[in-house]
Amino acid sequence: MDLSLSQLEQAVSIRRQIDVLERRFAGLVGGGRATTSAGRKTGGGRRRRTMSAATRAKIAAAARRRWARVRGKRAAVCVRQRERSLAI
Repeated sequence: MDLSLSQLEQAVSIRRQIDVLERRFAGLVGGGRATTSAGRKTGGGRRRRTMSAATRAKIAAAARRRWARVRGKRAAVCVRQRERSLAI
């Protein structure tokens, strides 16, 4: 596949036009996941914040502790009601 200099210049020109059109399209549609040839996100949309695995684990552990506390109170109430019903 031997390309002449003029063919290479034409290919580069077409690639630049495609990049410009992709950026314009991303701006119209709202950003999406379009990227430029350099890999940057375009469209001006907000970046999504990410959490580390450690942070997600801490949040999950805290949620489990909260639910355990709620379930513990509920279980204690159920036991007391059973004890009352047996005493009658």
